[in-house]
Amino acid sequence: MVEGVGDEGRWRSAAEPGFWQRVVGQLGTALIVVDPAGRILAVNPAAERLLGRAAPAMLGEDAHDLLHRDADGRRIPREQCTLLRAVAERAETREEGRVCLRGDGRLIATYWSASPLTDDGGAFLGMAVLFTDAAGDRSARRERAAYTRALEDLTERLTLVAEITDVLGQTLETDEALARLGRLLVPRLADWAAVDLRVGSGQVHRVAVTGPEGRDAAQEDWQEHLPEAGEEGRSPLVQVLNGGDPVLQCEADMAAPVASALATVHSGFLRATGARSAVTVPLGSGLQVTGALTLVRTDPAHPFDTDDLTVVSDIGRRVGLVIDNARRFGRQRAVAEAMQRNLLAPLPQPGRLRLAARYQPAPAGSQVGGDWYDAFERKDGTLALVIGDVVGHDLTAAAGMAQLHGILRSLAWDHTGPPGAVIDRLDDAMPAITTVPMATLVLALLEGDPHTGPWTLRWTSAGHPPPLLLTPDGQAQYLEAGQGLLLGAPPGTGGSRPSAAHSLPPGSTLLLYTDGLIEIPGSDLDTGLAGLRRHALALAHEPLDTLCDQLPARMPPGSTDDVALLALRLPSP
Repeated sequence: MVEGVGDEGRWRSAAEPGFWQRVVGQLGTALIVVDPAGRILAVNPAAERLLGRAAPAMLGEDAHDLLHRDADGRRIPREQCTLLRAVAERAETREEGRVCLRGDGRLIATYWSASPLTDDGGAFLGMAVLFTDAAGDRSARRERAAYTRALEDLTERLTLVAEITDVLGQTLETDEALARLGRLLVPRLADWAAVDLRVGSGQVHRVAVTGPEGRDAAQEDWQEHLPEAGEEGRSPLVQVLNGGDPVLQCEADMAAPVASALATVHSGFLRATGARSAVTVPLGSGLQVTGALTLVRTDPAHPFDTDDLTVVSDIGRRVGLVIDNARRFGRQRAVAEAMQRNLLAPLPQPGRLRLAARYQPAPAGSQVGGDWYDAFERKDGTLALVIGDVVGHDLTAAAGMAQLHGILRSLAWDHTGPPGAVIDRLDDAMPAITTVPMATLVLALLEGDPHTGPWTLRWTSAGHPPPLLLTPDGQAQYLEAGQGLLLGAPPGTGGSRPSAAHSLPPGSTLLLYTDGLIEIPGSDLDTGLAGLRRHALALAHEPLDTLCDQLPARMPPGSTDDVALLALRLPSP
């Protein structure tokens, strides 16, 4: 067409001599034109190729007699010819499965459609007939369908890998990670899944088995300590646990004899599940193989293939990394928790005063924090009570807690000033001699004879939740005075820390706690404080150990932080 002209210019170009001849000649679909008697008037190159005949040999021939045959190659009566009927009726028609005779004697099935042609005055000139090779079209459709299925399978596999990566990344607990893995793999990728982990030098433990619904009871029989993974034998499980490549097994492979005790147990598992196909891949990669993942399919019409093996191998590498991280985290958590507990010194029991404390680590999946408590008698005989929380959740926080614990004891041992002055000195020293960036705490000093009283509590709070006082008359009061900035706040942001004082009646109970007891995800702090007051009042007349045991259990679940609780009970008159 001519460029840079309007619609009228484009129509003139389309009407130029030879334009439509070029279109028809370059058309990829076979086209013939027949006159009102059914004789062939024109043939394009695509029709020559499809029918295996040169155009001059077809022009003027009766299209039905020349081309139309039944499935056995015999001529068809003219009255049964759909094309001749369309010519007679001058109507658009299409047909699927018309058999045509090629020039080389072969028969081909075609799809065809015919449209009437008229001149400018509306006179009928004949029919334009388009032909398509039905066999080629079916082949193309099969190829397209196969390609579409392949894309869908690939998408499903990639989606599954992405989901597994996301779900496993949400936990650092091995058992929970493997339970989630089984629920993702069965039944989307396999009918059965088994995970075997190395738990020591040569020791193997089958830690998870997931199967079809309704098979839970049988699954328990397969979760056990397995024989050692020796070097002998050609079992896929033995090979993979010893650093070998992933293995794809068919029925014949699974029927082969085995040579090791571990291989025998694994072969028994495959037989019991009715495996027709199985893949076994390492968890991890290279020298960091922490175990093996085995997937089973029981449908002989849908065995695993090499693409499945590639996907499962990728999943195994990712799961191995999660397990390795979980084990590292578990070791660090155990060390931090042990450090935390060992640094929480035994409580004194001066006179008739009673003290109790509890430390509750963060729930599974969370890290150990820097919560701590302390109670000790000072040089002048007063009792010091401390509750604190170092910012952070790791070994560093636990170590920082230990540093503050020791320094605060030293500073408070013989200091005769108010508790606020002691914490000011701690705040000044903290950047120079500790690794703690920030912390909150309450330092409370109990003045009075430990046997008879009367007792006065003097305290200061460095950004910590307020102490809770329970009195024998059934009242509960938060001691909100004495609040100052948390430790580690920028210099010059506040003056001297305040101290507060409050007389304590005989028989009363004082509770110091960390925010893990009152901060619940999805709930505000006021709700947590109100809940603590309510539950503490309900337990106020219980023995002090009972109160400390039951109070955390009565608080709403969901906390992801550790909890420290320190309780003081004064004697009744």
